[in-house]
Amino acid sequence: MTFTRPEPFTTRPTLRGTFGMSASTHWLSTAAAQSVLERGGNAFDAATAGAFVLHVVEPHLNGPGGDMTAVFVTAAEPGKPVVLMGQGPAPAGATAEHYRSEGLELVPGSGALAAAVPAAVDAWLLLLRDHGTWELPAVLEFAIGYARDGHPVLGRVGATIAAVSELFREHWPTSAELWMPDGRVPAEGELVRNPAHARTLVRLAEAGVSESTREARIDAARREWREGFVAAAMVQSVQAPHRHSSGTDHRGVLSLNDLAAFEAGYEPAATLQFRGHTVAKTGPWGQGPALLQTLAILDGFADEYLDPSTELGAHTILEAQKLALADREAYYGDTDVPLDHLLSAGYAAERRALITEQASHEFRPGRVPGREPFTPPLRREYVPPALVNDDDGPGLSGNGAGVGEPTVLATGETRGDTCHLDVVDRWGNMISATPSGGWLQSSPAIPELGFCLGTRLQMTWLEPGTPSTLTPGKRPRTTLTPTLVLRNGTAVTALGSPGGDQQDQWQLPYLLRTIVGGYSPQQAIDAPTFHTTSMPGSFWPRTWEPGGAVVEDRLGENVIAGLVRRGHRITRAGGWTLGRLSAVVRDPLTGVLQAAANPRGAQGYAAGR
Repeated sequence: MTFTRPEPFTTRPTLRGTFGMSASTHWLSTAAAQSVLERGGNAFDAATAGAFVLHVVEPHLNGPGGDMTAVFVTAAEPGKPVVLMGQGPAPAGATAEHYRSEGLELVPGSGALAAAVPAAVDAWLLLLRDHGTWELPAVLEFAIGYARDGHPVLGRVGATIAAVSELFREHWPTSAELWMPDGRVPAEGELVRNPAHARTLVRLAEAGVSESTREARIDAARREWREGFVAAAMVQSVQAPHRHSSGTDHRGVLSLNDLAAFEAGYEPAATLQFRGHTVAKTGPWGQGPALLQTLAILDGFADEYLDPSTELGAHTILEAQKLALADREAYYGDTDVPLDHLLSAGYAAERRALITEQASHEFRPGRVPGREPFTPPLRREYVPPALVNDDDGPGLSGNGAGVGEPTVLATGETRGDTCHLDVVDRWGNMISATPSGGWLQSSPAIPELGFCLGTRLQMTWLEPGTPSTLTPGKRPRTTLTPTLVLRNGTAVTALGSPGGDQQDQWQLPYLLRTIVGGYSPQQAIDAPTFHTTSMPGSFWPRTWEPGGAVVEDRLGENVIAGLVRRGHRITRAGGWTLGRLSAVVRDPLTGVLQAAANPRGAQGYAAGR
């Protein structure tokens, strides 16, 4: 074995059983999902219940007004990974010309102009209708209870509210009323309620009461979301000008037609063979194939180059990630992406040959025949013109994104944190899902609904001719990137992590340690990790740090010193700060199930038996 041996101690056990496993970024979501399994529901019933709980208990990281993507297999077709597409497009009024006419150079990171069509709720209801077994009211009862009766609030929720408290007080009074009752930030562990959110869910659950079939009852709730009271409240909320992260006030452009026209759907997964496994991701309208490209590059190296715990391995992994992420910027989007070429063995060999013993500080997309790679603005700092003379201005520059989590500035801008959950049941249904967007700090709260809109359009550029230029009807290139792994034609692992641009970067060491190094799921999650910042960020203000790498101190002094000698610009992030992975595993030969979850932040948990 050429890999570093795993630590004998793990922060919690890798769970093992045969009945069902759930894992997520919050223990209440995990408990709700597992409760559904215990009461006879399948993995899709359980994941949907857990996801709606995440909207309530992690409101600083996701919400109903946001988006989600998932990769799943059914017990009937365990070798056919399917993408659940819950990423809404840009509204009809979201043109680059309109944003420039508003004096903007970038799509803002907070405020309604950054809102894509909300898609998460429709996607979960679609999954429940087609692959679940439970009625909607039973699935929603967990989230309704926590919103109506209260739940002990996370310290991170309070910290997020505190970071944007002045914004709420001065510019977003509806958010202040919802999240700062009596004018104060809730303390960690305090019981908090969101009655408006609970009422919204109750009305959705009751929308189909007169319908004759389960499917029709769920579709009635989907119509209520897209065309009924929810849609009306969302559109009304964007009419009033309000403060954006640009430091200026604007109206949103979301319309009733935008909401009525969108439906979530299913797509084939993008896949790659790696060391006897098939890794399944979203298409290149998300960043998922960048992980596949990284694996294709690394597959040509001997095992000792793939060990994340060594200087050689960490260096090689960081360099491969830079190359794949440069291609993400150059080619990915909701357009005609040459993915077959980007994932080909020949192209991977070309990219692999660029890796040397020294860290690259260049932006190096590859060449695709007949294509001109897009080079984004390579800014190391950015302050909007409106904030140049503002005291908050300097805080908007720099590259601290991903050092710990979440990164929230006083403007409400958030650099990409989110949630994740995985579920596998005794029949072999398995799902990996990453809900996100609609953070409480995204835009002003909608009083009638108890949540706000998302900010996914900040993934797009206002420059013309890019693969991800802001275009009405097109999806922004999302960072949401759940993972499914198959072996011998059957799904064996569902995993994922929050973290914006870091999501796949934190999943990659897990895959290498488990597939190549033989680690158990919990050993791989506990092991120290790292990521590169040497690419333009997906989140406003879209800056980068050439040669930048963020590492956990537990990587070791010798390894970190070696990376510095190789030219990496290292930021040390502390011992237990990077990644919030969870995973569930199924052995198709024995039926034995496993689950593991991240200890960082003392929040994620796995459950099962």
